[in-house]
Amino acid sequence: MSETDEELLRRVMDATASLWNELTYERRQQLFDGETVWETEDYRKRYIGVLGSASAQQAIRKNDQAWKGFFDSDEPDKGLPGYWGNEDEGRELRWYGRNDQYTIQWGDRSRLEIPVGKDLKDEYGLSGRLRLEVRGEPRWDGKQCQLEIQYDEQRGQFRAYQPVEVADLHPRLGTPVADESAALDIGANNLVACTTTTGEQYLYAARDQFERFRSTTQEIARLQSKLRDGRYTSKRIRRLYRQRTMRRDHMQDALARDLMQRLHEQGVSTVYVGALTDILETHWSVESNAKTHNFWAFGAFIDRLETTAEEFGIGVVERSEAWTSQECPQCGATERTTRHRDTLTCECGFEGHADLVASKTFLQRQTTVARPMARPVRYEWNDHEWSGMSHPHESSKVARTNPQVAPVGEGANARRDPTGGIPRL
Repeated sequence: MSETDEELLRRVMDATASLWNELTYERRQQLFDGETVWETEDYRKRYIGVLGSASAQQAIRKNDQAWKGFFDSDEPDKGLPGYWGNEDEGRELRWYGRNDQYTIQWGDRSRLEIPVGKDLKDEYGLSGRLRLEVRGEPRWDGKQCQLEIQYDEQRGQFRAYQPVEVADLHPRLGTPVADESAALDIGANNLVACTTTTGEQYLYAARDQFERFRSTTQEIARLQSKLRDGRYTSKRIRRLYRQRTMRRDHMQDALARDLMQRLHEQGVSTVYVGALTDILETHWSVESNAKTHNFWAFGAFIDRLETTAEEFGIGVVERSEAWTSQECPQCGATERTTRHRDTLTCECGFEGHADLVASKTFLQRQTTVARPMARPVRYEWNDHEWSGMSHPHESSKVARTNPQVAPVGEGANARRDPTGGIPRL
């Protein structure tokens, strides 16, 4: 986009952040004073000249939703709506557009048009809407919903997120060709261990990513300890938070799509996942609790799996998986087994990968597994895609030629952008 268009867009997004901060401040003060947070000044009128009436109202609605979520939360002390930074340290730049506020046209010169307030139009000599060039291609066609634009400070890019309403099943996927099942063990050390009734086993390992996540967390804590009294954050701290979250979300989005496409190709129609309470009861420790709640973000990850599975016509069912990681598949004992890191051993002589054993045992509790198991495939994340090798004994040369480990996707685009091709401005 041109320098003028970028400057104008920044002005619009900065005004949105300013509106959010002022409204949030007033509501926080009202809450602390024991007053209702719903009776506030008319911020729509205050920002109509920059944002336009509809955009200002949409930002207010998003703030309303944040406060409603706060009051509906079981832990409201942890969910108090916060600010989007300040002018001195930098703001989080966002803009929200109702589905009838913006237009998007896809083609050789894809473009997005958003409304701008009259004062900005006069200042910049703009006769209509702000027109922005868009890069990328939509994954789905359907009725457009609310648009969100964010500025990615780390990459220096504006990103547009456009959900759309589609039919129950997208026609390019079709229904699964069979009625197979799969079970997922979401563990404290590996993100997903999967076993299918077709005899396949997949392991998505992410210990290195957790160590990276924890290292960033420690750096955030170090920087926070050096802040002067009265300050709780800085531009660098917020950048690290965003970087940490984006890395995790990108990895998990790519995993959900990679896994569900593999399962769809095998005819899997139902995927069983363990309930969060089972994970906490079975694996609880300070480290695993941090992984479950912060790094794994279990609830959000399950939502990703369910949303992606729906695209492929696969149902996701939560069931209890209690003690599956302690049960010996050879003799059925739970008290005589020992787990050390990724290995499960039993006094009867059994030894195997604990998470893969757990996923197979979990699957056997839900359905019949009649086929013999193929050699498991281990997938590692390289910051762009999940690549696999047979686990644990095949050489890397054999693994590269094994058809089981070929990248999944629709050509180069899928490998380049496994998260789904979010358009970038």
